[in-house]
Amino acid sequence: MPLTLASAGSPQIIKRIGGKDETQRFLSSLGFVTGSEVTVISEFDGNVIVNVKESRVAISKSMANRIMV
Repeated sequence: MPLTLASAGSPQIIKRIGGKDETQRFLSSLGFVTGSEVTVISEFDGNVIVNVKESRVAISKSMANRIMV
């Protein structure tokens, strides 16, 4: 399921990252890599704040839809 459907507060493991190579590299630079743990902190208007690799990151709904957990 995409990250946008994950419930807040429950840790998820990233299974796959979709999108173009440029998008995958960008998400990888933020810490979104296959096998890592990500937790949704909150969601506002579809945009998501997540905790990944001990950092909080805000990403858009379209980016979050490319991250499969």
